[in-house]
Amino acid sequence: MRLTRFTDVALRVLMRLAVAEDGEPPTTREVAATMRVPYTHAAKTVARLQHLGLLDARRGRGGGLTLTSAGHTASIGSLVRELEGTGDVVECEGETPCPLRSACRLRGALRQAQEAFYATLDPITVDDLVTAPTGPLLLGIGRGPETG
Repeated sequence: MRLTRFTDVALRVLMRLAVAEDGEPPTTREVAATMRVPYTHAAKTVARLQHLGLLDARRGRGGGLTLTSAGHTASIGSLVRELEGTGDVVECEGETPCPLRSACRLRGALRQAQEAFYATLDPITVDDLVTAPTGPLLLGIGRGPETG
């Protein structure tokens, strides 16, 4: 199974916000630059994550993005299910329906494998994803070379 670019960006945005340091929260533009994604794509992702209650976005001076407590503890499996939708892995009923669809065992096996994929991700939270070495790396991305 392959995640959509939207889900990939959403997970990376959440991970970046999970390690945000005290001080000014990053803006959507800053997060987009750090995660190397187009601003418009990041903005759509931020809007969806805000709608899901996983982050707060404030505009203007002193604004920025902050992860909510629900965002910190969000199950990756649940989040991927929400963002990817509940569709089948294969298209059996599409424009050219599969001739095996009435007696196919593959569709059920793939559905089972998809659920196993999600079940593996269910116990993992956003905070789990940013433990070392990932968290410190995320904090260093987008900064200039260290001096010292």
